[in-house]
Amino acid sequence: MGKGSKNLDDDQQQESSVMTTSSSVINENGNGKGQYTWEEIRRHSNKKDRWLVINNRVYDVTKWLKHPGGQMVLNHYAGQDATEAFQAFHPEITRVQKYLKPFYIGDVCKDDEDNTDDDQALRDDFEKLKQKAIAQKLFTPSRLFFILACLHILAFEYAAYFVVFRYGTGWLPYLAAVVFYVIAEAQCGWIQHDFGHLSVFKKSKWNHLLHQIFIGFTKGASADWWNHMHFQHHSKPNVIDKDPDTRIEPAFVIGDKIPIRAAHRDVKYGKSFPYHLQYLYFFLAAPLLFPLYFQFTTIRHAIKRRKWMDVFWLSLFYIKFFALMPLKFGLFGAIKLLFIIRLFEGTWFVVVTQSNHVVMDVSHDDEKSSWFRMQLKATCNIDQSYFNDWFTGHLNFQIEHHLFPMMPRHNLYKLKADVMDICRKHNIRYISKPMGQAFVDILTSLEKSGRMWRETYEELMHASKTIN
Repeated sequence: MGKGSKNLDDDQQQESSVMTTSSSVINENGNGKGQYTWEEIRRHSNKKDRWLVINNRVYDVTKWLKHPGGQMVLNHYAGQDATEAFQAFHPEITRVQKYLKPFYIGDVCKDDEDNTDDDQALRDDFEKLKQKAIAQKLFTPSRLFFILACLHILAFEYAAYFVVFRYGTGWLPYLAAVVFYVIAEAQCGWIQHDFGHLSVFKKSKWNHLLHQIFIGFTKGASADWWNHMHFQHHSKPNVIDKDPDTRIEPAFVIGDKIPIRAAHRDVKYGKSFPYHLQYLYFFLAAPLLFPLYFQFTTIRHAIKRRKWMDVFWLSLFYIKFFALMPLKFGLFGAIKLLFIIRLFEGTWFVVVTQSNHVVMDVSHDDEKSSWFRMQLKATCNIDQSYFNDWFTGHLNFQIEHHLFPMMPRHNLYKLKADVMDICRKHNIRYISKPMGQAFVDILTSLEKSGRMWRETYEELMHASKTIN
């Protein structure tokens, strides 16, 4: 899974060793035809021994070290059926499938009782919708849309520099510069998201290149870091210990299971954190994720993993900013300006992305759940308007985006009615709400989760004192 077929040629050299391993596995199981039961497949479910299934064909991807979508996505589907995820993430299915051949070790037993699928009717309806979208050319991007999206980002960034150098450093041009730069950064977050999902160009290589340029030169971040984090989220949204967006316990607990686990952990190790106040400090702590955490994490990731093109492009962002802004504000003034920009940019990003997911179910992995059911369980929408479309980068249609991550965002709204029909047919919740309500629900959800943590923590502490 992941971001396509970039660098897949590098993996062909692994064919010999993988085929040798596959043959020995088949022989050891006494199954010359290479047929495996689901019970056997599920035993190979860790990063040192991982099998996965695509279209009832079993692949041993343990040694696929250069998977373009990252190792973690493979780990998350180890021992499971990855068919729908594979189809969702790869635009050139036929080309990619040939690179899977070295890892093919057999097939799933047709008479395996575990092979039954309670969601098959739902999968069939979803497949019909996908074919309808293909027939209507909804996966075809609008060149004009993306050209204008890129130009308006560059225009706002230019305006930020222009207003400072033309009108000075007074409070009004300073404020204008902050507003313009925040808009440029936030909107760049949405356009790099488009490139990262391979939804702008037919050829993956052009999406990868523009992704590096925009997220690097305009935002100062690493494309590989984004891929590493974001594809995990898409492959297992709101799944505990698999979606990175649920692993935020140093500051927040979400859902109704993580607070309980955190309370047991805190009692066990004799520590605690004021999670019951998280709904109060959310708008203080969450925006700080950008200037105090992500800004350094993304650079460290690129250097540690030797993604030198990412390092090159993000370095140009800092060279550009600190070559120009200190001329007017001085070095410390420029640092302060960047910090303020990151604060507001971070706030914008957090309220949009968290309104779609943090309020929804956060649960453990259900390997038998279909792609459609899994995405709807973890995702909700924000109602459409021209402003909402622009402000959220069309991620107000988060449900449709999660179902079809490679679809150009300007076409997502065209599927809403069909998705709602499938939901009604299969008794699945489809949630869409006004933007203001969506933002308020973040705080409501955090208050509930924090309260669950506190109640559990106090109960456990009381029980511990009673025993002692």
